[in-house]
Amino acid sequence: MVVSIILIIVGFILLIKGADFLVDGASNIAQKFHIPEIIIGLTIVSIGTSMPELVVSVNSALHGHSDIAIGNVVGSNLANVMLILGLCAAIKPLLMKKQSRIFESPMALFATVMFFIMCNTGKENIETVSRAEGFILLICCVLFIVYNIIMAKRGEAFDKEEGAEEQVSHEIMPTWKSLLFVVIGIVALKFGGDLVVDNSVNIATLLNISETLISLTIVAISTSLPELITSVTATIKGETDMAIGNILGSQLFNILLIIGTSAVLSPITYKTSYNTEMMLLVIASLFLVICPYIGHKNHLGRWQGVIYVLSYFAYMVRLVYMNIA
Repeated sequence: MVVSIILIIVGFILLIKGADFLVDGASNIAQKFHIPEIIIGLTIVSIGTSMPELVVSVNSALHGHSDIAIGNVVGSNLANVMLILGLCAAIKPLLMKKQSRIFESPMALFATVMFFIMCNTGKENIETVSRAEGFILLICCVLFIVYNIIMAKRGEAFDKEEGAEEQVSHEIMPTWKSLLFVVIGIVALKFGGDLVVDNSVNIATLLNISETLISLTIVAISTSLPELITSVTATIKGETDMAIGNILGSQLFNILLIIGTSAVLSPITYKTSYNTEMMLLVIASLFLVICPYIGHKNHLGRWQGVIYVLSYFAYMVRLVYMNIA
């Protein structure tokens, strides 16, 4: 157990330093090529930090463990929106720019609702995400990437509005060095996340905690650690656009890319016991769409972030109680 604890500490160090490298490299790329940081967050950062979910879900689908593939994505998205975005907003109110309010937040809500409908429809009373539905999700993923390319070409003109925060200025580093920082950051996040997940499960097993509880709590949160550390680091550094982009991009890629790929490789059988989590995810996504229009205009405020975090912990307490009782 001592070795596992030491490896967990090493994992967190890799996560923290990896997040620093990824945020610095990505923000320099954004500044050098005049690409909005929200776009960098929605693409490079979110895909990089979604790698743990992609590996876990695809491997689970290939080995016939559909419940793990679904549970991993639903649990990670709940952690992304409620825990991570909530923590970031509690640290510093997050400006939801016009692009995020009009496009990305509604896209995330639409993808979540579409996913929910797909999961609860099937043939012969068996709920599945079929190969055809997987292809639909992958097509939507391609359209989302095309949207990001279009918005990147438009630069920051779309978001120039009164009260908008200026992009944080950095000393511009060479492009090769920025790309190297991004690669080092993603690799460090991957290995750091693996160390934390594997050794957390080892400790939980030694303490005789059930596998169900481990998968719903430790694994779900641990696979979201790259998003957590990266988004909090970005928020502390004033890169709030990147923090928001990372969460919204991860939420979309988790559904469109990861579930889409998993379903195409092997149709995913869905257990209706996940409907509680799915409904909670729909409500959390809807709340994110509404938030900029209540309270502090165009912001996800501290009190809204606190609501997210408290709701997430209430959900976790319920999970523990349901699995122990």
